[in-house]
Amino acid sequence: MAARPPIVTIMGHVDHGKTTLLDALRKTNVVAQEFGGITQHIGAFSGCKKITSNNVITFLDTPGHAAFSSMRARGAMVTDIVVLVVAADDGVMKQTLESLRFARDANVPIIVAINKIDKPNIDLASTKRSLLNSGIQLEEFGGDVQLVLISALKGLNLDKLQECILAQAEMMDLKADPTCHVQAVCIESRTDPGRGKLSTLLIQQGSLKRGDILVGGSAWAKVRGMFNDQGKPVEKAEPGQPVEVIGWRTLAPAGQNIIQVDCEQDAKKLIEKYSEEENEKKINMDNEVIQKKMELHREFYNELRKKKLELGRRMGSIYRAGRSKESQTDNGVPKLDIIIKGDVDGSVEAILDVVETYSCSDQCKLNVINYGVGAVTENDVQMAQMFDGIIYTFNIETPDSILSLAKEQGVKILNYNIIYRLFADLIKQLNNKLPEIEDEEVIGEANVLANFSVTEGKKKVWVAGCRCVKGQLVKKKQFKLVRNGQTILEGSLGSLKHFKNEVDSIKTDTECGLSFDDQQECPCAGDRIVCYDKVGKKQNIKWNLDFI
Repeated sequence: MAARPPIVTIMGHVDHGKTTLLDALRKTNVVAQEFGGITQHIGAFSGCKKITSNNVITFLDTPGHAAFSSMRARGAMVTDIVVLVVAADDGVMKQTLESLRFARDANVPIIVAINKIDKPNIDLASTKRSLLNSGIQLEEFGGDVQLVLISALKGLNLDKLQECILAQAEMMDLKADPTCHVQAVCIESRTDPGRGKLSTLLIQQGSLKRGDILVGGSAWAKVRGMFNDQGKPVEKAEPGQPVEVIGWRTLAPAGQNIIQVDCEQDAKKLIEKYSEEENEKKINMDNEVIQKKMELHREFYNELRKKKLELGRRMGSIYRAGRSKESQTDNGVPKLDIIIKGDVDGSVEAILDVVETYSCSDQCKLNVINYGVGAVTENDVQMAQMFDGIIYTFNIETPDSILSLAKEQGVKILNYNIIYRLFADLIKQLNNKLPEIEDEEVIGEANVLANFSVTEGKKKVWVAGCRCVKGQLVKKKQFKLVRNGQTILEGSLGSLKHFKNEVDSIKTDTECGLSFDDQQECPCAGDRIVCYDKVGKKQNIKWNLDFI
């Protein structure tokens, strides 16, 4: 067994400076490359040899944005130490607590880095109190959690932070066997236009070399090449090192455990066994679902039979009418079908995680008809055209030939680089699917000053003497007679007069006489006349996403 570098995950709330900290540690301009200043998927690098030539730290950069919680959790599951970044001017926030929970669930020690100490008017005491209130026992208050005050932007106290990490790692006595078969974890998977299918692996045991055979779930690879975090080719990757591997026949999903086998035949046997186990799991899950549905159906049938016995044959017609009404309601609900394509598995997973929170199917059904990693294909366009759906792409470019095909087929392809903008557009598309609802737009109001009757032919007609107090009264619009806050009559006017002249409208501060076509109610002094128009009003989907 030999000592290995500690795996450190930088976690915390969005915009608290995690990527800026990593940028300072590896001296590369990562922040400028992140769309909207938000880390979109996990980055990994080994570095920090400043303190002694033998010390190396491997860092993972997990997104802090709310939509990427599954990727943030994955980072915690493969790490040895979590550096929890907390902004001095913000304190503990929602995703700080979420990151803390992930670290605790994974039983990973924490080092707190209070960032942005170079900002004016910060209250460090308040920030420390918020940490204590969140259950983080800092060393200066008698606990065991190390605290470092830093400025990632200015490069302040970064050496001290590294010293704390290495001290924590020394206490943990981290070791691995570099001579055994490789064991690794897939941090991220993607399709590169030049290199093809590749996965970022974090080596946990063994030493990975070109030509090695790897298996992860239903995916396998014969390693054709490896690249470090700077994109340079390497011949070998040892425990604690992140490396990009090419040579995959199919992409390994993010979070998948990877192992080395001796030959391709062994790899295929393992995949076959894995597929059998997965199929068995799926069958068992399907059986559970079927069983539950059968139980619900049985309960429903028994309850229905009981009611029929109690109420007699009449129940049958009531039940059929009810079912018919339900069917009509279901058919009347609009739907939106979408396809999701992303640059890496983790991005697609994060988008699907948010889609799973959709709870407005009573307003508009949202169906993900397909998803995957890589560029949009002809099949995607044909499927979207068949379902009248929309294709959303994330962090990928669509070939011109596919764009032309989509235009011919009338298919929308919408590309986004920032996840909250993608979901803002998705909500807009859902809103566009909702039918307009009829609403009332008040045009004018009048107070009834007196009432009197006139004879038209042989018919007695009640007339309200009014004064318009707001807007205008337009004869061809709809009117309400309101008494004590309650509408007692509603309909169109038979007559609208100014003095003795029939008019089309009455302006504010003008007196008039009016009569309703419907003479069931007699207007009284003190009543209110409301003139309104029926207009279509856009509906909005009631899907509340915290990060939009």
